[in-house]
Amino acid sequence: MQVAAGAIHRALDDVGIPRDVLQVLLSPEGEVGRRLVTHPDVARVVLTGSIETAAMFSSWRTDLEVLAETSGKNALIVTASADLDLAVADVVRSAFGHAGQKCSAASLLILVGTAGTSERLRRQLVDAVTSLQVGRAAELSTTMGPLTEPATGTLLRALTTLEPGESWWVQPRPLGEDGRLWTPGVKDGIAPGSFLHLTEVFGPVLGVMRATTLAQAVALQNAVAFGLTGGLHSLDETEIDYWLDHVEVGNAYVNRHLTGAIVNRQPFGGWKASNVGPGAKAGGPNYVAELGSWSDGPDVPDDDDAWLAWAEADDARCWSEELGVEHDPSALAVESNVFRYRPVPHLTLRVGVGARPRDEARVLAAARRAGVPVTVSRVADEDDVAFAALVSAGHVTGRIRVVGTAHGLREAARQRTGEVTVLDAPVLASGRRELLTVLREQAVSRTRHRFGHVV
Repeated sequence: MQVAAGAIHRALDDVGIPRDVLQVLLSPEGEVGRRLVTHPDVARVVLTGSIETAAMFSSWRTDLEVLAETSGKNALIVTASADLDLAVADVVRSAFGHAGQKCSAASLLILVGTAGTSERLRRQLVDAVTSLQVGRAAELSTTMGPLTEPATGTLLRALTTLEPGESWWVQPRPLGEDGRLWTPGVKDGIAPGSFLHLTEVFGPVLGVMRATTLAQAVALQNAVAFGLTGGLHSLDETEIDYWLDHVEVGNAYVNRHLTGAIVNRQPFGGWKASNVGPGAKAGGPNYVAELGSWSDGPDVPDDDDAWLAWAEADDARCWSEELGVEHDPSALAVESNVFRYRPVPHLTLRVGVGARPRDEARVLAAARRAGVPVTVSRVADEDDVAFAALVSAGHVTGRIRVVGTAHGLREAARQRTGEVTVLDAPVLASGRRELLTVLREQAVSRTRHRFGHVV
């Protein structure tokens, strides 16, 4: 933290901005941390942590904006057409680097077709996992270090308990007395919908699932509440294309490990419950702008018809130049790092008291441009209390774009942190800003070499 703060302070010096614009306070948890988060002068909290922490912060103050990169339940799919040597190496690195205690770590391995019956794959994976040297971080021989704290709760259950139908390929065991050193574990026979399929345990346990087809494997991968990282190992271009069209993750990796995202190569952030807020990726082109407030520029006409025409023309320009095309700013030969925008699966448009018809038309135009289906809810048909009740009960999920006012909506959405995103900032003519309300960011990183040769 101090290193990062020092770098920011030096950057502020370079542009003549006072250093006290950034205040760094290392606060303990508990009462002191809660007092800081709930202080009325704190307008926004930016969090990296679990979805439970994001929900807790949101519950403390009804007017607090929480932007969070949260949990992940990340799977790596291996098909029969994969390079098994590379796949096993990347599975081990993804699952057990940092003792599996990275939000991007793989905790599920989904084997497709004959990969699920491959004795060679099983043997290589078991050998690689049992070869990991577990020890203290300061020991040079250590390849997997200790947990950040003793294993409890869901992690302890994953390390010590087999559910019906499961068996150990590699059974973990504790080392020492403090509960922080564990050998890694690989658990076979994970059933769809089971505890280890759906639950983030945040530790050195890898669950193995099987699928008959790639479509079935992707369905298992997408069945979790989170959508942070995901991977595919395959040398079949058709399989790769299918996976990239259907996987529901913010960071997608092809023929490489899932961890270690680099700023400007793989901007980081997830979909679904892995994100709280509008969803701009850290290290991406929209992250800083997400923290600001926006209004129409002086070049935008005031007349409603002219304003809407300007907006639709700007949508077309932004879509053709940036938002509708893929970008690879890294320009590496051995690895592609594509940044792209994908349409959200659905948008709810809440038309409240004081809504301007042009704003409603503008939101619908943006959704059409991105190919996003829209459900319109009008205060004339269901009042704010009724609509808020639908949201709090989980009957309305995903992004809700508000035109006019929607009393009680944010309070209701706090009961569904990670499931509902309320977008109630002013509707803008700018395509570069308004189209982001109907798009999700995705970073796709793909290894382009084998055995040192570019392919």
